[in-house]
Amino acid sequence: MARDPRVDAYIAKSADFAKPILKHVRRIVHKACPRVAETLKWGVPAYDYQGMLCMTAAFKAHCGLVFWKSGLIERNSGQPAHFRRITSLKDLPPERTLVALVKEAARLNVEGINRPSRPRAAAKPVKVSAYFLAALKKKRKALAAFKAFPPSHKREYVEWIDSARTDETRQRRMATALEWIASGKSRNWKYQ
Repeated sequence: MARDPRVDAYIAKSADFAKPILKHVRRIVHKACPRVAETLKWGVPAYDYQGMLCMTAAFKAHCGLVFWKSGLIERNSGQPAHFRRITSLKDLPPERTLVALVKEAARLNVEGINRPSRPRAAAKPVKVSAYFLAALKKKRKALAAFKAFPPSHKREYVEWIDSARTDETRQRRMATALEWIASGKSRNWKYQ
């Protein structure tokens, strides 16, 4: 693939210590995956082949090289797949190792292998105080709307009402909450 002139410009304006590192990584990526596409993502050189392979960045005193699917690459190859404090070419693994890492990243993309998603933690049930539940039951529309709310909205109302220091404040908040809930509004609807 053709080289992206924006990557050339990025390398040219980088610090002197970073230029050989960035050029070396670029050469190896092209060697290992000849059909790679260069681009800039988040303002730094990135290399794509049927998805993101890796990206490099130059900072004031070091460079970084991060493979997009580093966890899978590390698990499959047994080699680290992210290098965050590269100050010279000596900080990089041998060329053969880098070529193998790029090829593994390309293989994962071609085969459509992604990191397994993390299981979401189950939402904790919201504990509604008895007096709040009794007030909701008196207003069927508010009760139906409250039951339809996501746990975060329910929790916001419960915490707001329960945090009242006096009974007078609690009653005032309860009246306001029932009105808003019956209208289908979240606790912080004014700020949305």
